[in-house]
Amino acid sequence: MPDTQHLLLFIAAGWLLNLTPGPDVLYIVTNALRNGVRAGVVAGLGITTGCFVHVFAAALGVSALLATSAWAFTLLKWLGAAYLLWIGVRLLLAKPTAPQPDLRALARSQPATPLRQVFMGGFWTNVLNPKVAIFFLAFVPQFIAPDAAHPALAFVLLGALFNLNSIPVNSAWAFAAAWMARRNAVQRGMHWLDRAAGAMFIAFGLKLALTDNPTR
Repeated sequence: MPDTQHLLLFIAAGWLLNLTPGPDVLYIVTNALRNGVRAGVVAGLGITTGCFVHVFAAALGVSALLATSAWAFTLLKWLGAAYLLWIGVRLLLAKPTAPQPDLRALARSQPATPLRQVFMGGFWTNVLNPKVAIFFLAFVPQFIAPDAAHPALAFVLLGALFNLNSIPVNSAWAFAAAWMARRNAVQRGMHWLDRAAGAMFIAFGLKLALTDNPTR
């Protein structure tokens, strides 16, 4: 494990990276706006669980395969792009709902998305993105000493620390989005927010589909 100074730098870098808007943040915010803070937090937990898959895969060498094998990277890339496009189309086609005075009234006016579905959506959004695998393979080893006795164990521990540190950041996104949903102006524009989020998910999907293997 790195010394205290490098460990604090690792934690700070992780927080900054998790604050950066992307498909994960968009998924958390979208669910929190529509179904409340609990759905947003659950979405974040699903994303974090997906990150653990990449951490263990990287420790086992699977991420190295994705980084060096064109067919493996391309297969996962197209699966992930298709999933993001599917989410985007669903949001674009979502029917508008009448403005409600608060989130509880909104919840009564339409069926809430089951939390298990929200969790699995976040999980697959992350697992099916090969760029996340490449990220862990590129970012975490920078904080592992070249002469570490057990580099794979150090990788898993640092990856777990990165993922656990993402939980408060993701939860903050969920609370902020749920707070925004209580504002009348946001509720009146909820349908357009769905459309904007759908367009962004489609853009993320197309961007992923057009991404080359970063090692090529």
